[in-house]
Amino acid sequence: MMAAADGGVSLDDLVRTKKVIVCVGSGGVGKTTMSAAIALKAAELGRRVCVLTIDPAKRLANALGLAELGNREARVATDRLEQAGVEHPAGQLWALMLDAKRTWDDLVRRFALDAEQATRILANRYYQQISSALAGSQEFMAMEKLYELHESGRFDVLVLDTPPTRHALDFLDAPQKMMGFMDEGVLKVLLAPPRMAGKLGFGFLKGSTAMMFTMLERITGFEVLRDISDFVRSFGGMHAGFRERARTVEAFLRADGSSFVLVTSPAPSAVEEAEYLFRKVTEYRMAFGGFIVNRVHPDALDEAGAGEAWRRLKDRPAGILESLGVAGSLPLAERMAENFDRVQMLAEMDAAQIARLQRACPGPQFWRTVPAFDLDVHDLSALARVNRYLFAR
Repeated sequence: MMAAADGGVSLDDLVRTKKVIVCVGSGGVGKTTMSAAIALKAAELGRRVCVLTIDPAKRLANALGLAELGNREARVATDRLEQAGVEHPAGQLWALMLDAKRTWDDLVRRFALDAEQATRILANRYYQQISSALAGSQEFMAMEKLYELHESGRFDVLVLDTPPTRHALDFLDAPQKMMGFMDEGVLKVLLAPPRMAGKLGFGFLKGSTAMMFTMLERITGFEVLRDISDFVRSFGGMHAGFRERARTVEAFLRADGSSFVLVTSPAPSAVEEAEYLFRKVTEYRMAFGGFIVNRVHPDALDEAGAGEAWRRLKDRPAGILESLGVAGSLPLAERMAENFDRVQMLAEMDAAQIARLQRACPGPQFWRTVPAFDLDVHDLSALARVNRYLFAR
């Protein structure tokens, strides 16, 4: 089912031709499910595909029928694909769950001048904290992992499932944040000659700030300033490599081989966030493919004559049960009519929200809608069902 006629490139075209598909959207709209479904379609079309998630809920493994996911790719067995209704899949489907800390460690080893420098950084307690907690770190590491997999040449297409919207903007900002963190001028400030803070070179720490670090050292038992100083000195000669890598990854996501897909639901709050995220993706000049609107209540009265037929049934509720060949009382028929009206009202509200989103986000992009299923999508068979809507002709 389509919300509107597609414009520009279709989702089917993206899956057949793109090297990277990035799915973004707010929380709770089924973005992880859509990412997995797109990857499943790519495998069905004969492509070697890997879907990467940084979703902390870890739902992707369940959807793909895998016991667990780690920072290394796990392949979904071909017989599982066939059991799910994918007939004779010609491609391969792989998946992984990003481990930001491990990806940081790999990056340090890559850019360290030698093994000794890498070991010194990896053992530093300050590094061990910021490699997991630094703002934008997880999102930047997702980009890094994406680029690493692309450069490996082992996959035809990569599908990235990003965090919810409030973190998705961090995802788009991550390269700039990391470039700022690796800025050589910042490092020089940290290594400035000591004035007030003793022998460690943190001359800018004064008064309450210096006292705070002193108290922190007493509470934790760690020499905080020394850990930070050692970390900064250990990074000497590496910041240029990190900066260049950040620029490369950012350019990679803007290249013709990449495309962003925005997943949303027709809920007003989700539509509002989708509008905002669309503006941000456009502002960042990222290649945008289109929208997937998930959990849409279908309009049961959109066929010719359906509205008139329903009005006749409502005038005589008992006819509802008769038409179904079901025995029952008039109150049952009346409750069925009321329930249908409620569902139809939801369908009309969904249609209004989708129309609002289309007006707010003009452009040559595709629009696909997936209905609200009675059961959650939690396995490969259900993903194959989703694809009958995502890739319907």
